[in-house]
Order: sequence, then C-alpha cells, then structure tokens
Amino acid sequence: MIKKATSSQQAIELEDKYGAHNYHPLPVVLAKGEGPFMWDVEGNKYYDFLAAYSAVNQGHCHPKIVEAMCEQARTLTLTSRAFYNDILGAFEKYITEFFNYDKVLMMNSGAEADETALKLCRKWAYKVKGIPENQAKIICCDGNFHGRTITIVSMSSDPDSFGGYGPFTPGFIRIPYNDLNALAEALKDKNVAGFLLEPIQGEAGVYVPDDGYLKKAYEMCKANNVLFIADEIQSGIARTGKMLACDHEGVRPDMLLLGKALSGGAYPVSAVLADDEIMLTIKPGEHGSTYGGNPVACKVAMVALEVIKEEKLVEKSEYLGKIFREEMRNFKSEMIELVRGKGLMNAIVIRPKNGKTAWDVCLKMKELGVLAKPTHGHIIRFTPPLVITETQLREAIELIKQAILSFE
Repeated sequence: MIKKATSSQQAIELEDKYGAHNYHPLPVVLAKGEGPFMWDVEGNKYYDFLAAYSAVNQGHCHPKIVEAMCEQARTLTLTSRAFYNDILGAFEKYITEFFNYDKVLMMNSGAEADETALKLCRKWAYKVKGIPENQAKIICCDGNFHGRTITIVSMSSDPDSFGGYGPFTPGFIRIPYNDLNALAEALKDKNVAGFLLEPIQGEAGVYVPDDGYLKKAYEMCKANNVLFIADEIQSGIARTGKMLACDHEGVRPDMLLLGKALSGGAYPVSAVLADDEIMLTIKPGEHGSTYGGNPVACKVAMVALEVIKEEKLVEKSEYLGKIFREEMRNFKSEMIELVRGKGLMNAIVIRPKNGKTAWDVCLKMKELGVLAKPTHGHIIRFTPPLVITETQLREAIELIKQAILSFE
C-alpha cells in the first residue's frame, strides 16, 4: 500500500526526487478539498483561487458528482469503444441537447479535444470544402494555449512551450489575437479551413478581446466558408458569467471544445461538439480513444452539468465577478497595473516593486490563506470555484489586498 507523505517537506522532497521536473508548483502540499477550500498536510485552510485552472468550477469534491462517480465505478468503469455501453448514448443525447449540436465526440483531456478538432477540421476541409489533399491550413492566435502535444505546440508563440521540440507540424497560420485586420488577411488564403481560438485567452493571463471581436470574427469565417472553432476548455461551463464565453456575443461555434469543468474536477473528460456535416467526416477506425466516452466519464459529466444549472452557477459567476473587479479596481496600490476579466475569470497584472514580483505576492497570499499562481511572470489569475459565497469572496479579497499591501 502506498504511504502518503506525512509532512509538506516530505511530499515536496518525494516529488523532487522521483517526479519529472516539468512543473514549478507553489510550495504548498494539499491533502483535502471541499467547496472553495483546500487544506494542506498540516491542516492549514486555504481559499482556492485557481480551481485547477477552472476544472473545479463546481467546487472541490462536490457531493453529488462524487456520489455519481462512486456509484458508476462500482457498476461498470470501462468497456472501450469495441462495444456499446448503457450510458454513453444517453449522455451524448444529454450534452448535444444541452449545447444544441447534432453530435459529440468524447475524449479525456483538453489537449485531446483540441487534437480531435484539428483532425475534424482537416477532414472537413478535404471531404466537404474541397481543399486539395494535405494543403489545409488552420489559423491560430499569438498567445494561445491549447495543450502540450507536438502539433499543439507547433501553434504556440511561447518558447517555453515549443523550445526544443521541433520539427513541428505544418499547416498553421498564426496571427495576433484580437486583430480583425490580421484575420481578414489570413482568410484570403483559399486553403484555410478553420480558425481556432480561445474566446478569452486563459494561460496568456485572462486576455479578454474587444467587444464585438468574436462576433465579427465568426461572421468573417462564415463569409469565407471557414470553420470557427472555440476552445472553451478554460472559459466554458459558467466560468465567465455565461455558460460559454462565446455566449457573451451570441456566437455559436462550428466546433465547441470542452474539458476541465465538464467533470467538475472529478475525472478527466473532454468533448468536441459539432453538427453532422463536420462530425460525420470521420469514419470508424479513423479516430478514437480507449477511455473516451467511458461510463464513469459520462455519468460524472452529466451530473457536473446538472450541478451548474441547479445551483445557478452561471448567474453566481456573473454577479460575483463584478464584485471582484470592482473591489480590486478601487483598491489603490502601485503594484496593480491592470485588472481584467469576465465573470469569475479574472487577472491582475502586477507591476514589480522593490524587487517583489507576482510570485512573491502569491507566496504572501499563501501565508494568509489564499492560493493562486502567476502566469508569464507578472500576471496572477483569480478563478475561484463558482460555489464560493459572496461573504467568502469578500473575505478572500481582503486577504489578497493585505498580501499586496505588505509590499507597499
């Protein structure tokens, strides 16, 4: 039987010795989660303001989701797709009706969802649009983060993501995010099949595009017979104050990519939704996953979406997000350069002071009982579980302010 670490120091030393060094975590070792809170090995309590990069929108260990997962795990866990199972079809009906698409293709991780969308886009390009074989191109954006596979990092503008991994997958045109003129220029290429983007860029530091950008970009894609592909893996499932970030502008993507909170953080589940013209270009044997659409994933994802609706987390995210931004924008500090976001997907751009950076602010917040993580060195994302109450949010905000003030 595996023995868990009994102290934070021991846990950190074990990871350092036996694990790959591909992450640089905040020095906190977590052992328990419930709602918006987590506790470390020593029993210290924290507000979680990362929510596993928006995977835990429904809160840690949501009892309804955990119960559904355990019930299904005791009954049937995996059949592979060599056979039918009794829940996949029911879930496919549920999620396609939930988001208003003809079909869904279930996978496990966000990166797999993006890879699936890229393959679907290229199949559609050759079978439907009539682009010459192996000539299809897909437009992507500077600052994007769609995952870590070789093909996905081939689209990246971040040297940490692509450095040392070449040769790269061809077929991508990268343009500035939030730039309609650049999109118009790229769309002149008749071999362009799709435009893949995050409606709000998460890893880039919650970069929110200008009002109207998504709608106009969608219309431009339609005018050029190009698929508009929305990666809503971080921004979707109520995070931004709408069920999907695209909903802020009334845009229905040709392909919708979901993951993370699709399972409430309880299980790896992702999905690509599209209509028949796109989805049915892939035939049996041409794409799949052993675990994709397994019974546990389907049961968990169905309940996770039910929780979003039952607990009105879309509305909570919208309401609480306004409070967070108002409080932080009215808070006077030389270290705060900018506050931005939608719903409970927010970020603060930190101006270094006296040698102290966003990392130092996060360390101080940890001492005070709030967990968040910097991105790109100078930006802190704040994405708490959507089940957080207004009282809890305001208490956490005061702790965040206190951490920043400690460097004044």
